[in-house]
Amino acid sequence: MTSVLLIYPFFKPRRDRSVFRFPPLGISYIAASLKRAGHEVTLIDCTFLKREAALEQVLAARAEVVGIYCMVTMLDDCLRFARVLRGQSRLMIAGGPLPTCDPDSFLDQFDVVVRGEGEETLLDLLEADSRRSDLGEVPGIAYRKKEAAGGAGELIHTPVRPFEKDLDRIPFPARELLPNAQYIQYAKKKYGYSITTVMSTRGCPYRCEFCSNVVFGGSYRERSPGNVVDEIEAALSLGYERISFADDVFTMKKERVEAVCDEILRRGLRFKWECLGRVDSVDASTMVKMKQAGCTRIYFGIESADEGILQLMNKKITPGQTQNAVEITHAAGLEVGAFFILFYPGDTEDSVLKTLHFATRLPLDYLGLSMPYPLPGTALFERVRDRIKWDWHPEDSPFGSHVLIFDADFSEIKMWFGIIKGHAQFRIKKDLGKLGTVILPPFEKLTDRLFRLLK
Repeated sequence: MTSVLLIYPFFKPRRDRSVFRFPPLGISYIAASLKRAGHEVTLIDCTFLKREAALEQVLAARAEVVGIYCMVTMLDDCLRFARVLRGQSRLMIAGGPLPTCDPDSFLDQFDVVVRGEGEETLLDLLEADSRRSDLGEVPGIAYRKKEAAGGAGELIHTPVRPFEKDLDRIPFPARELLPNAQYIQYAKKKYGYSITTVMSTRGCPYRCEFCSNVVFGGSYRERSPGNVVDEIEAALSLGYERISFADDVFTMKKERVEAVCDEILRRGLRFKWECLGRVDSVDASTMVKMKQAGCTRIYFGIESADEGILQLMNKKITPGQTQNAVEITHAAGLEVGAFFILFYPGDTEDSVLKTLHFATRLPLDYLGLSMPYPLPGTALFERVRDRIKWDWHPEDSPFGSHVLIFDADFSEIKMWFGIIKGHAQFRIKKDLGKLGTVILPPFEKLTDRLFRLLK
């Protein structure tokens, strides 16, 4: 048995504008697999901690092995923890999206990087470490080979580990190690109800240019309906009232969606839930079944109303499909949330205004507008690599987690004006009823002119 400390180094930005706050499933899956194998696991989720308090807990754990999750927004804190723990623990491991796509950059502070899906890889890694056997026999990792004289050795990338085909074999996330009471309290204050996530599938077969799917790659794998609903019941038993499906595309296959709904209905479970969907993978009958099973809202990644930009994004949808999906979803009695990316590389003033006009005339219940983020591991990152600023410091931004990280085709002031303009148009239409339909056209016309005047 090995004592393992897992760290999720997310700290709430000083100007936090996000309405979403969910427990970290990925690192919780890792914890569950380690526990089932007999290891002693401590998980520190920093979401509700101050940095000083988190550091105290991390040092107090005194674990033999430390694993730290990392994505771009967490890099500074990930490396800060690594530097502090470097001499205290026997083995330092990095995992998550950023280490997966750029493993070599982590090997100055970490002994090993786990690339991609980590449950089996970490178990094999701990086994090899305990036996002092060759790490090169563990698929799915990167490490620096130690030289006899103690100097920096050769960088080794072992073969890619195949994805787990039978997701039902993986134990449910170790939610008992998470600060559930704080997530419940936060959600009730923010939304009026508590909500947590369940992932019923892994991966997405689509290749949107801006999307980072480095951990699951291009795979798409499903859990059985019974297994999914078993986890839902376990999550609800902790005091959560609602479920948000964290699948990249919950609506991918109609038959599977309806099978999950049937299982919920068969067990007589009464709870509300929401999910992510694609506008080209929904139909009226499935929406009705989802509504019957407790679904209240679907979020769609629509991104743009300009067909040229959608093609650049490799989104493989059309504005007509979007319009139809939103209409049939509302007809089924479900709310609709939508995400759009404004000022995408290739956008023009006309295409941005076209998207804003389209977005604020759809019957939406939630509208998310953001600037593009060229994340490592995405095709967009490769396309604009020479324009990346390489700084992501939301603490310095007046808009919290929204940070411009590349030299865009528009000024930052113009980009923020467009985003604020879009949100204002959405609120006018949604909140003012018939009066909004009168106010919106002149407001839009005036702000369109101001938008075009900005450099």
